[in-house]
Amino acid sequence: MFPAFIRHNANLAFYALFAVAASGFGQTFFISIFGGALRAEFALSNAQYGAIYSGATLASALALLFCGGLVDRWPLRPVTAGIVLLLTAACLAMASASAAWMLLPGFFLLRFAGQGFMTHLGMTTAGRYFSDNRGKVIAMAALGFPLAEALLPTGGAQLIHWSGWRTAWLAAAAILLLLVLPTLLSLARTPDRQNSGTVESSDSDGDFTRARVLRDPGFYLLLPAALMTPFVVTALLFHQGAIGEYRGWSLTLMAGAFGGYALGHLLMLFLAGVLVDRLGAQRSLPLALLPMIAGLMLLALCRGDWVPYAYLPLIGITQAGSGTAASAMWPERYGSRHLGAIRALSQAAMVLSTAISPLLAGLLLDRGIGVGTLATMLAALVLLAAVMALTVAPAVRRN
Repeated sequence: MFPAFIRHNANLAFYALFAVAASGFGQTFFISIFGGALRAEFALSNAQYGAIYSGATLASALALLFCGGLVDRWPLRPVTAGIVLLLTAACLAMASASAAWMLLPGFFLLRFAGQGFMTHLGMTTAGRYFSDNRGKVIAMAALGFPLAEALLPTGGAQLIHWSGWRTAWLAAAAILLLLVLPTLLSLARTPDRQNSGTVESSDSDGDFTRARVLRDPGFYLLLPAALMTPFVVTALLFHQGAIGEYRGWSLTLMAGAFGGYALGHLLMLFLAGVLVDRLGAQRSLPLALLPMIAGLMLLALCRGDWVPYAYLPLIGITQAGSGTAASAMWPERYGSRHLGAIRALSQAAMVLSTAISPLLAGLLLDRGIGVGTLATMLAALVLLAAVMALTVAPAVRRN
């Protein structure tokens, strides 16, 4: 019934997929559909609204850094219940907001419990309980992102149109409480880690602690490569309107090109896990960044209407490849015993990067830096991160 690589722990593989999909309630692609209604409701300028959102996102990154290690110390079911209930509370807080300041705790809980911790739960589970086919399972879990991208913004926009934005948040809370929570709890049955053949236990005594990871120079050389994709993608997608205006590309053209981005992302997920399992995550990560470099250089050097249909699919390919490789790299390099605490470092850094990159890109565009120059600068950063990652030798775990 199930592929061989997930058969022994199929429930945990589907737990990872469903948790990643449920993170969509706290992702920018869902929250962004409420932007116009919230700005109108509370008389906020774009800058004011963006400042509230960025502040909440930065605070959520800090909170995740301190709380991410709970998945190493607590059983999976109570952690899951707590995070889903927090995400439900976030939706209820948004639905009941009566003043602009009340958006801040709502956004904080959405970003912490949704984008941050639900993704952290899904990817940590995939990385911890599947060693031989880790890349395939992580790629399967990552299918939750395009699944959420396809369903949540469309469904939320329809509810906003029919019943208003508060109803849409109430519906999200109901889905989390009545569907997501019982489904995840039923799937969160973990094996005995001492007896399971799918868990790396033979060398777990030599697995890195978070403190030891922070003393590893290789971590700081690999982290930029892991962060480049969310950093660049958030900056480009957030400013797609401005990029289109600079290049004379219509909104219809840009909307059509996003289909290519989603298709590249989806198709590459079916290959990314196989490549990671064959080549190793650490070696796969720099290679996965190459399509993004090519796409950014196309954006920098070419101006035709065909360019969005070329560069966005290339970035979608990197989104899938680098996301799978980066998630598999930490347990491959440092082991799985303290994976929650270690992944919390990278996940918090990722959330921080997605809060900073739109601001930096916007400042550069406002100061007259053209799209070509911005794309070239981003390509250079990605190339530098790939070269840094290539210089890192594999870590040696003590037994």
